[in-house]
Amino acid sequence: MLALEGIRILDLTHLAPGALCTMILGDLGADVVRIEAPPGVGGRGAGLGTSPMGEEGRKQAAFDALNRNKRSVGLNLRSEQGRDIFHKLAKTADVIIEGFRPGVVKRLGVDYESISAINPRIIYCSLSGYGQDGPYSKFSGHDVNYISIAGALNLIGTPDRPPVVPLNLLADFAGASLHGVIGIMAALVARDKTGAGQYVDISYTDGAMSIITWFISQYFSSGVLFKKGETWLHGIYPYYGVYEAKDGKYISIGCVEPWFWENLCRALGKDEYIPYCISPEHFLHKPEGDKWEEISSNLEEVFLTKTRDEWFDFLAEKDVPVGKVYTLDEVFSDPQVLHRHMVVEIEHPTVGKVKQPGIAIKLSDTPGKVRRLAPIFGEHTEEILRELGYTQSQIAELRQSSVIG
Repeated sequence: MLALEGIRILDLTHLAPGALCTMILGDLGADVVRIEAPPGVGGRGAGLGTSPMGEEGRKQAAFDALNRNKRSVGLNLRSEQGRDIFHKLAKTADVIIEGFRPGVVKRLGVDYESISAINPRIIYCSLSGYGQDGPYSKFSGHDVNYISIAGALNLIGTPDRPPVVPLNLLADFAGASLHGVIGIMAALVARDKTGAGQYVDISYTDGAMSIITWFISQYFSSGVLFKKGETWLHGIYPYYGVYEAKDGKYISIGCVEPWFWENLCRALGKDEYIPYCISPEHFLHKPEGDKWEEISSNLEEVFLTKTRDEWFDFLAEKDVPVGKVYTLDEVFSDPQVLHRHMVVEIEHPTVGKVKQPGIAIKLSDTPGKVRRLAPIFGEHTEEILRELGYTQSQIAELRQSSVIG
């Protein structure tokens, strides 16, 4: 048994944050049905994030972990017959998730109000940059814009330099994808109690603000602004940061607690540095005084005397928080990553063995599973229409009319 077995999700998203959200739900057992516009249908964003097509696309799809455990239906929602099919699907669904700009699904006739009228138990989740209301709700944007408004971007970087643009992890994947999963799961639990569905409004910007709650709380409490590159969290103090090793690779040190810093100092034969551990003012400003510069310079020299992996093995045994700074290709042979099954191999009928990231949420009794690899476009259109009761001749007519793909 899978945790979300029996839950059907209609996925109207077409970008990676939505795909990650529904991937997680699919991994946990939900039947995720991707609703994709046929070629030539749609506005300026048509084709973005669409499943690959034809036999040539199968290899590409096999490695598309974000869309595993999903089925694909090609459906023209701009046609009346396409909307009718979607409404029939919605009657059988538990969750609908979409990632359009506010107002689009209403114009298509597949918005929450329309769907909840035919299925009061539906949970309808919208992912949008600024949320469904407010003065910015109709504005366009991407991760860098949302983390700017949320206050996160100006916390990243070095002093006296422009903010450093990170990968789109904060607003896109943590702010939207993960908060979307949480919102949908919470609404499913609530439905078990009330019998009714509800609307889940997820904003990338709101999610990014939620992630930096600790920093916001500190500002409200003390009124002090964190300055990028000037606190221990930025690696400016020697007990928390990254050092180059003898082989040109890097090691990360996270000795925030005084006892871990003491372990490091003793391991390196630098007992005189033990008193120079974390202090409350380190949360607020960069190091003051020559001693910190001396310690940092000395540690930089020391770490150049062994390779990255030698330091890791040595310091881990000394109970020092240490990490190997991997390139992406190194991650997949790490013994901890492999032990936790965060690399999985799935057999593909034509491609052979395919590697993908594993399932991060570990459930003891109802663990997740990669049940199917990502589909090509419209691979399951006929299968799902037959589930709805359509005959083969009706399906052929809908295909001829470009209602389905």
